[in-house]
Amino acid sequence: MLARLYNFMPGLSTLFNYQRSWFTDDLRAALSVAAVALPVAIAYAQLTGVNAAVGLYSCVLPMLVYALFGTSKQLIVGPDAATCAVIAAVVTPLAAGDSMKHWQLVITMTAMTGFWCLIASKFKLGVLADFLSKPILMGLLNGVAITIIVGQFSKVFGFTFDEKYLLERLGGVPIYLSQTHIPTLLMALLTVVVYFAMKRFKPAWPASMFAITVGAILVWTLDLQAFDVQTIGMVDGGLPLFKAPDFNVGIIRELVVPALNLAIVSFVSMMLTARTFAAKNGYDIDADREFKALGFANIASALSQGFAVSGADSRTAVNDANGGKTQLVSIIAALIIGLIAVFLTAPLEFIPSAALGVVLIIASIHLLDIRAVWELRLKDRQAFYLATITLFAVLLIGVIPGITLAVLLGLFQFIRAVMRPTDQILGVDSKGVVRTLDATEKAKAVEGVFIYRFNSPLTYFNAGYFKRRLLAQYARQKGEIKCVIIDAVPCLTHLDLSVMAMLADLEVIFRKRGIRLELAGRKRQLLEWFEKADMKSGTDGIYIRSDIYVALKKNAD
Repeated sequence: MLARLYNFMPGLSTLFNYQRSWFTDDLRAALSVAAVALPVAIAYAQLTGVNAAVGLYSCVLPMLVYALFGTSKQLIVGPDAATCAVIAAVVTPLAAGDSMKHWQLVITMTAMTGFWCLIASKFKLGVLADFLSKPILMGLLNGVAITIIVGQFSKVFGFTFDEKYLLERLGGVPIYLSQTHIPTLLMALLTVVVYFAMKRFKPAWPASMFAITVGAILVWTLDLQAFDVQTIGMVDGGLPLFKAPDFNVGIIRELVVPALNLAIVSFVSMMLTARTFAAKNGYDIDADREFKALGFANIASALSQGFAVSGADSRTAVNDANGGKTQLVSIIAALIIGLIAVFLTAPLEFIPSAALGVVLIIASIHLLDIRAVWELRLKDRQAFYLATITLFAVLLIGVIPGITLAVLLGLFQFIRAVMRPTDQILGVDSKGVVRTLDATEKAKAVEGVFIYRFNSPLTYFNAGYFKRRLLAQYARQKGEIKCVIIDAVPCLTHLDLSVMAMLADLEVIFRKRGIRLELAGRKRQLLEWFEKADMKSGTDGIYIRSDIYVALKKNAD
């Protein structure tokens, strides 16, 4: 019974077997995580377009839920720049300026994202962690970071963008700069100075929280609101009360695909962070359970009136740097943030918007890594093109279309790898080991035998390519070929009647040339498939051998 409970809630296993010696490190890490998470949550609430308290709500229940259902001991979930940018891009035009409708659409999209994650977990789609390749994710995050940075300039300089897209905003920069509000700009510059001074002299302290606190104190003591320095305004704290959405249900159709995109991007980003710290600390994580944990965390966020969450790399790094050992870090940090959200929200109304804009810009700069994208051109030209296309798609056509394109690129990349894989011609080295024939000449071709390997599962849409490649490689061989051996292990992974028909065609082609066609490996499966496809094997058709070595031995005899 206990084993089943641990299987359902992996975090309980650690908590029920908690060692007292871990507590000091976990407590220190939790305090540090809470200190970093508080200003970031408030800033991301502003980015999403909702009240600051919503950012706090988005930390509490999701962190508690992930601590129970997640398999990572270090990962901290919470508001994330990319997820907030996606939500804002989707919801803002649908809400049409109605703040209540905006908030309810945010909650609805968050719940839908959670349900998509649960569905993916049910069908064991944790492999989607590898779906978006690293180059595509690099381009995506760089594009989102640049979009956020440009968007926050309005808060730093004290003006409001009239345009929706990045290029139009950049085109209007000279006009907007002429509208700069000097007191707001001075507040932003002060935040920058305080932030980097803290990083320089007290690197272990939460610089973002300290910089925002200094700004809030100045607004309160000097009454800077009288000089039109904008603040986040009244923060409605207390316990979150569930409110059913009050809008046309038909609008939900507009959220289905964006929520799916958000679920994929959030999961992939989270898994990169989780796997990095799991490898560093010497344990494994379960991708399917992580999908479930992310789903439950987002649904918990929606129920507590919060917005979508993902793995937070900066807060996870803070946790690890302060020696956090277990999921108790998330639980303690969540309780601290919860207490502030319920009882201590009054001082938050003095936080200047310019300071939050600076915090978001700094956080987004940490996402930027244009140099890494540029270096891909020397390492992998194709990866460079994928990253660059994704980056410019996000910048030129927007976050949501850019993410959709990134997902499609990931799909096309996978299909291309399956449809046009690499192949090899095999030989035998001096010790009788089958190896690839290459420039090293460690292996030599077997006289009278052509051995071919196709490095992808064969299916109906690459069977024709396989046939063309095999015949082309065969045509390049010198000397008389009496037998063609196909390594069946990597390519014949499942029954496909189109593939069986293609093999039958090859057998006829080679038989007319007096050449025997053999399949090496998966003998029992292949015999069953041949029977189902009404194909002949042996002397009347294609020979099927247990492996390549048996095939070579038969030919030697």
